[in-house]
Amino acid sequence: MNLRATPARSDAALHQVWQLPAAEALRGQRALWWTVGPAGELAVLLVHRRHLHRSRIKGWTGWDMDLPFSGELLTLTGQQERRTVVKDIRMRPSHLALLPESRFLLVGGRTRLMTAESVWKPNAVLFSPSGVPEAEFCVGDDIPALVTDKRGGIWTAHGDEGIYGDHDESAAGLAGWNTHGRPIWAPAGRLPDHPLEGCTAATEGDRVWLVWYSGSSKGGTYLTRITPSTGEVASYRSPVHAPDGFAVRGDRAVLTRRDHNRRSTELIRARLDGTRWAITSRHRLRMPGRMVGRCAQGRDGCLWLRAGNTWLRIEA
Repeated sequence: MNLRATPARSDAALHQVWQLPAAEALRGQRALWWTVGPAGELAVLLVHRRHLHRSRIKGWTGWDMDLPFSGELLTLTGQQERRTVVKDIRMRPSHLALLPESRFLLVGGRTRLMTAESVWKPNAVLFSPSGVPEAEFCVGDDIPALVTDKRGGIWTAHGDEGIYGDHDESAAGLAGWNTHGRPIWAPAGRLPDHPLEGCTAATEGDRVWLVWYSGSSKGGTYLTRITPSTGEVASYRSPVHAPDGFAVRGDRAVLTRRDHNRRSTELIRARLDGTRWAITSRHRLRMPGRMVGRCAQGRDGCLWLRAGNTWLRIEA
């Protein structure tokens, strides 16, 4: 299936990757958290309707659940499908992430201080390939964006409640963690401004990109590229304010800004001209479903988009 902008343009083609089968929905399965792994595999956690109830929030993010609950992790690699039953989940996740050796991670967006000695409640659970919990730890507070790299690093961009809270790593706005939840990277004064809110995240080969905006008088949205092997950091002003999707391949990028809870999004293409990202085209795309929060993730030059219960991909 190809979806094109109106008027049709070849550089705006979207390719459908997967859609929740109608039979699954009729059986009561709901597609909740999702991610794309470092190898380009799509993973979706399915939860049965009996565990869920609606909140006031629109879209899939508006489902709340009774604890504990069970789910089924569906992983699609090309034409191959793998299903893993995950039982007795005792947290309300905000993010799903894949790690090396078929392990995966569920992460809650918030944590809380448990004692006066600054011990934080775990908000991340590491699962084995068979869906058994192996470890739990904290990866900071208030996490709008999270992505994992090929080596198992976990990268987070934090929101204002985490940045202005008491958690040390969250206060920096951006952070890197190893597979066991220990801090391995911090910006350490190498950002052009102090973050106020994380937007989205992407990977490009061995590099990680975190997108965020500041709240200072200078203002602006920034694309920060981190090279984990060297610690090198480079930041660029984003050509788009607060995008919800970003993918990059060399000197080309694609960004999106959704029309919240509508079946449309704006697709923006940009090219790096020296030290500046310049917009080369803009299109409004009609989507097969409603676009709500956490609707995009960039992996190695491909932007993955979720529209309702349909997943699509577009090349940078």
